[in-house]
Amino acid sequence: MADITIKLPDGNTREVPAGTTVGGLAAAIARGLAKKAVIGSVNGVERDLVWELQDGDEVAIITADSERGLFTIRHSTTHVMAQAVLDLFPGATFAIGPPVENGFYYDFELPPGPDGRPGTFVPEDLERIEARMREILAESQPFVRDELTNERAREVFADHRFKLEIIDGEADDPTSATESGLVRTYENPPAEPSPNPPFHGYPGFIDLCRGPHVPDTKSFLGHFKLMRIAGAYWRGDEKNPMLQRIYGTAWATKAELDEHLHQLEEAAKRDHRRLATELDLLSFPEELGGGLAVWHPKGGIVRKLMEDYSRGRHAKGGYEFVYTPNIANGKLFEASGHLGFYEDGMYPPMEMDNGTYYPKPMNCPGHNLIFGSRQRSYRELPLRLFELGTVYRYERSGTLHGLMRIRGFTQDDSHIYCTPEQAHDEIRSLLNFVLSVLRAFGFEDFEANLSTRPAKAETVGTDEGWAEATENLRAALEAEGLEYEVDEGGGAFYGPKIDVKVKDAIGRTWQLSTIQYDFNMATRMGLEYVGEDGARHTPIMLHRALFGSIERFFGVLLEHYAGAFPTWLAPVQVRVLPVRDDHDAYAREVVDELQAIGLRVDWIDASEKLGNRIRKAKGEKIPYVLVVGDDDVAARTVGVNPRGGEVERGVSLDAFAQHVADEVDDQQHVS
Repeated sequence: MADITIKLPDGNTREVPAGTTVGGLAAAIARGLAKKAVIGSVNGVERDLVWELQDGDEVAIITADSERGLFTIRHSTTHVMAQAVLDLFPGATFAIGPPVENGFYYDFELPPGPDGRPGTFVPEDLERIEARMREILAESQPFVRDELTNERAREVFADHRFKLEIIDGEADDPTSATESGLVRTYENPPAEPSPNPPFHGYPGFIDLCRGPHVPDTKSFLGHFKLMRIAGAYWRGDEKNPMLQRIYGTAWATKAELDEHLHQLEEAAKRDHRRLATELDLLSFPEELGGGLAVWHPKGGIVRKLMEDYSRGRHAKGGYEFVYTPNIANGKLFEASGHLGFYEDGMYPPMEMDNGTYYPKPMNCPGHNLIFGSRQRSYRELPLRLFELGTVYRYERSGTLHGLMRIRGFTQDDSHIYCTPEQAHDEIRSLLNFVLSVLRAFGFEDFEANLSTRPAKAETVGTDEGWAEATENLRAALEAEGLEYEVDEGGGAFYGPKIDVKVKDAIGRTWQLSTIQYDFNMATRMGLEYVGEDGARHTPIMLHRALFGSIERFFGVLLEHYAGAFPTWLAPVQVRVLPVRDDHDAYAREVVDELQAIGLRVDWIDASEKLGNRIRKAKGEKIPYVLVVGDDDVAARTVGVNPRGGEVERGVSLDAFAQHVADEVDDQQHVS
């Protein structure tokens, strides 16, 4: 057979025999590559290793240690889990099961129990399902790709109503696809056919799926764990059946799985909801309703410190402070476009005697009203407006998660109005400002996404405007030396953006700050300034959220520090403990002197044993515990018990006060 020519990612070509598969090409390149190969990309389309190559194909081998390779491993593990569930629970049916960040899930409907109620999984079922999955892995069942006619697919999945909805186009499945009017499937033929196969005409497991998959169930799939069971409405609609969702995690190696499980253990210890209760910072009362928090005094102290720091930095940065109401007439949100593009995320309208009002989902329409309240000159630009503005967005109850996903929250929102010529420098200044504030809160490891223009037909603005805006964002990232990935087509319809992400103490990534161009809203709302040429121009509008929201940023901080806030943010910075009752007077004197220089200090009298009081202070994660006894009263000293450090006796009170004051000052002025 004649050879064919294959183009490789590095620009080189390779001659291989006709009939060579993706896996065969990997083996021809290097034996080590063949061992790591999971799938291939052929002319930009992901294909199984058994895919036969054609002359002129452009091919990249995707390995298990890549993001796409790991996605495929998780996708294939999902199929194995679904097969195991259908084996163990006769009469069960299944919906969709995509890979997700760090793992996968699948939704199932179990047959009713003896009492007629919908069947449910119990935690013990996870062990049974895992055991059956490992039996399937050991069988090395191949993943066999096929395309069926619509009619044949309906016959095969006749007992699986959710699959029928997908086949008929009534529901979407991110992992399924059709080609040329055919329904694509992947089958896993079992070593021994099931006596009661759940599919018509197939002895084992088959699923609607676009693929691709690993070659067989023994390849790359052993490093997984089923994590938990949850409820999920079919198609996310509360009017549809409640399904049983099983979440799992899967990795390319045992070491990666072990590392992830360890991180989850650490994350559980740092869960901000648990810490908020233990440290008496805030709570989520049922009486208040889902997705809403009340801040207790200690949490209120930290929040105020965050907000005061933000206000101070914005004042120095040339921002103007503004305030806008929490509700507005619906005509404002029609003008801004929110009712057209964002109504599903807004709360229902309130009918008033002079119109229809909505709780505001964003602060930008109000800021635009301020800009447009009078004629503006180019001499006033850039105009930087800043507000700690509370917004309200409807989140489904199943998506709520403490402070991380909440229905009412406060954004540190800025909108900058500038001329096109000013945009380049303004973007660079904004990014520098964002990073310097994040560093002050203890974050040092940053990365970013640069999200570019979606399909042109779905966007506003000119080609030139998008190109210039994107280049300004890119130049700012590169000037800061910030690593970034380009999210092609990931921008909003109204402009490109930068999303800044931080890594916390246990390696998790959090997306926090955003800098966003907007070619749309200023035009929609008729904003103009008089240029140097005397003509009217539409300003460039930049959206910038630094914390994102005060609530979510607080939650991230709480987990990052595991509740042990740096001294400048700690609700109580110093606690003074007299050894005996006769040391109380000196303890109060210590408290007074430290409070006089602005430190947050309390004291606990000697009615309880000293050891118990020290343990309680440590449990509250107070940065400094001072113990004062006979020698300290005589010498005007303190015994310093620092959080995470060595105890030091006989420290001069003045020296300690200066040390803590310097520490607080240094922590706030990191840049």
